[in-house]
Formats: sequence, structure tokens, C-alpha cells
Amino acid sequence: MATLNAYQVGLMVDYPDRPLDRLTTLLRIFTVIPIAVILGLLSGGASGQAAAVGGVLTVPTLLMLLFRRKYPRWWFDWNVAFTNFSYRVTAYLSLLRDEYPSTDEEQAVHLRIPYPDAGQELNRWLPLVKLLLAIPHYVVLFFLTLAAVVCIVIAWFAILFTGHYPRGLFDFVVGVLRWSLRVTASAFILTVDSYPPFRLAE
Repeated sequence: MATLNAYQVGLMVDYPDRPLDRLTTLLRIFTVIPIAVILGLLSGGASGQAAAVGGVLTVPTLLMLLFRRKYPRWWFDWNVAFTNFSYRVTAYLSLLRDEYPSTDEEQAVHLRIPYPDAGQELNRWLPLVKLLLAIPHYVVLFFLTLAAVVCIVIAWFAILFTGHYPRGLFDFVVGVLRWSLRVTASAFILTVDSYPPFRLAE
């Protein structure tokens, strides 16, 4: 549940309340391949995706905000649906859940990205510099991601031996994904103008 001081963009992943599947955990690097291929194709592997950044419609949205101060609802819906899908695949690869990622159902990964009133809530010029303004976040996220990878490797062994993802490691990895999502929503999906906070928690 969101707290009163929660940032507009948020991510929650349900902690598994049952033993995780040890066999699919052992083979996760292989079982993720089919859905990762689909994600890769949507991310720009197919022709015609040059205006997208990692599957998200960034450049067209930037131009629409700049010249028309509009954010077409179907562009927003695509960006959010794609982002939801990519985070379900990431959660699966990170061993946070062992349900195979759905291309359309929410499952246990819950994203909160508000649809903006572009004319009232978004500055038309800010999208031009959001990528640069997010540079401090990129630096911090680089090191946080390295730490998260170490946590995932430790969790892999823990799940194989106990069937459970240690809660502290789980919360840290989810926190890194949450931080990444806030930066993505600000700099690439362009739904919020407020600067993302430097924190793992909601």
C-alpha cells in the first residue's frame, strides 16, 4: 500500500508466501529465454522501432509534449503495458517470483504510473533535458544493480537449499527495481516532472 509520502511512480512485488520452485530456479537462465526473446523483439529488435527507446515511445512523446502539450492516451497505455511486461520478465529473471511472465496479466508485479494531464502537469521544455538530469541516478543505479546481481546470486543458492528467497535480499532487489522504474517513468516514459527521489523504499 502506498504511503502518504510515496512518489507518484511505484513498484510492489508480492513476496512469495510458499516455497519457490527449485528446479525452475536452477534452470532460470534457460527458462527465461523464450519470453526474453519476445521482450527483445518488442524492445527494438523488430524493424520500425527506431523511434522507441527500449520499446518505450520516447521520442514521439517528447515531440508531442513539446509542440502540442499532449500525451496521447494510447501511447501512454502502450508505454505502461510494455514497462509492466518488462518488469515481470525482470522479476522472473531476478528469482523474485517463479510464475512464468505473462505478456498481458499483472500477476504479482504491480506498477503504479499515473496518466498525466499533459497541459497542466507537464512542462513542455523539461523532456528535452530529462535524460541529462537523470545522470546522477544512472551512476547510483549502476552500483545498485551490481549489488542486486550479487544478492540474486546469493538468493539463487538460498532458494536451491531452502526454497525461500531471504526477505532482506528480496526487499533490496525490489527496491533497486523500484528506483529504476522511477527514473524510467521520468526520463523515458515522461509521465512525471518531479525529480525521482534517491531511495529504495516507496
